[in-house]
Amino acid sequence: MLMAADLPVPEHVFVHGYLLLDGEKMSKSLGNVLDPFEIIERFGTDALRYYLLRDVTFGEDGSVSTEAFERRYDTELANELGNLANRTLSMIGRYRDGTVPAVDVDPALAGDFDGLAERVADRLDRVELTPALDDIWQRVRRLNRYVEEQAPWQLAKDPERAADLDRVLRTLAEGLRVVTVLLAAWIPDAAEKLLGALGTPDISLANALFGAGTMGAVRELGQLFPKHE
Repeated sequence: MLMAADLPVPEHVFVHGYLLLDGEKMSKSLGNVLDPFEIIERFGTDALRYYLLRDVTFGEDGSVSTEAFERRYDTELANELGNLANRTLSMIGRYRDGTVPAVDVDPALAGDFDGLAERVADRLDRVELTPALDDIWQRVRRLNRYVEEQAPWQLAKDPERAADLDRVLRTLAEGLRVVTVLLAAWIPDAAEKLLGALGTPDISLANALFGAGTMGAVRELGQLFPKHE
C-alpha cells in the first residue's frame, strides 16, 4: 500500500515479544492467561507496567506469572520504594518539622548517583527499558542501605550530632527525589504523588541531577503501594 501510494516504506519496526505464562504460550482455550484488568483493578496500572518492564526485556519473549508479579510488588514497590519514601518523609516530619534541611548532600553517596541520569537517558534512547530500570533500582536499594548505615533515629537522640542528622535527611530526600524523577516513565501516577509530597513536582530529566534539587516543606504520603492479602 505504501509503495502504491509512492510513500517510503519503514526502515525499522519495533515490536514486542510474546508474553508466556509460566513458560507456556497463553491461550484462551487453555485459560492460562494473566488478566491485566484484574491486576489493574487490585494493584493499579503503575504496578503492572513496572512488573512487565522489570521482568521482560523489551522486544524479547518473556515468562510472567501471578506469583512473580506479587513478589515484585511486595518486595520492590511496597517494601523497597514505598518504605523508603514513608521512612524518609516521616523522619523529616518528626525530626525537622517537615522541612528538608538546607545543607549539602553527603558526598559519600554522591558517587553512587554520578552520571545516573545520563545513563538512563541513553538507555531509553536505545529502547533498553529493563536495563534502565535496573540502573535506577540499584540506587533505590542503595538509599535503603544508607538509612540502615546512618541510623537517623540514633542521630536524633544526640543533640551534638544535629548537623549529621541534617545531612542524612537532606541526602535521603535528594536521593528519593532523583530516583522518583527517573522512575516517572514506569510509574507515572506514583511518581507524581511522591514528588508532590516532596514539594518538587518537576519530572524533567534535567531535574534528575543528584544534589541539584531544591526542597522545602514536605507532607505525609500515605501508602504508595499498599500491600494486599
